[in-house]
Amino acid sequence: MRREVIVMLVLLTTKAAADGFVVDKVYHPIVLPNEQRVEWRFMSRQNDERNVLAQRIGYGHSLSETLTLEAYVVGERDQEDNFGLQAYELESRWMITEQGRYWADWGMVFELEKQHKQDSWEVTSGLVMEKEFGRSSLTLNWFMIYEWGKDIHDEVENEFRLQYRYRWMPQVQPSIEIYTGEDFVGIGPALMGIQRFDGQKQLKWELGFISEVGGVTKDHTLRFALEYEF
Repeated sequence: MRREVIVMLVLLTTKAAADGFVVDKVYHPIVLPNEQRVEWRFMSRQNDERNVLAQRIGYGHSLSETLTLEAYVVGERDQEDNFGLQAYELESRWMITEQGRYWADWGMVFELEKQHKQDSWEVTSGLVMEKEFGRSSLTLNWFMIYEWGKDIHDEVENEFRLQYRYRWMPQVQPSIEIYTGEDFVGIGPALMGIQRFDGQKQLKWELGFISEVGGVTKDHTLRFALEYEF
C-alpha cells in the first residue's frame, strides 16, 4: 500500500492534463449502508480570462453497503451573465476496503456526464485513498477522464486532488487542499464540518479558497458545499 501512495504523490507534482474545473469536491472512500443524500455545490472561479459561476444539485442512494449511485444537474452562468442548465451527471462511489481494516481506506468514483443540448460526453474513473494519523487525515484523489462527441475534441485527461485535514472537532475541521490540472497547480485553505443527528442523519459543509501558484495571471476559486445524509 505504501508504495502505491508514494507513486501517486510523485505523480501529483507532475503536470496533468485536464480542462474545465479542476477545483471541486475531494472524495472520501467511506460509504454508509442504506444512505440517502441531497447535495448542493457552489463554485466561483475568477481569472484574467473570465469569471465562472457554477452550481450542482444532486440526490444519491446506496445500492448496497459498499456502492452508491447519485444523479446531478449542473448549472452555469454564461458570458452574458445568464444562468442556465449546463449538464447532467451520474456518479457512483464504491468502497473497496472496510474502514480501518488496512493501512489506508480505498475506494473508487465513476462519473458519466452529458452536456445539455450538445453532443459532448465525459466519463471519469477515479481512485480514492484516505489515511488517518491520529486526529489528522490525508485524502488523495486521482482521476482519469475521457471526453468525446461531435461538439468536443476526443481526448484523455487526468486530475489530482489532495487534502490534509485536522479533525479538531466534528463541526470544525481545517485543512489544506492541493489541485493539479492542465497548466494549473492550486493550493489553499479549507474548512469543513459535520453535525450528526438521530440515527445516521447528518449535515456536512465545506468551504475552500484555492489560488493558482506559479502562474503569471490571477486564478482564484471559491468552493462551497452542503450535504445532508439520511
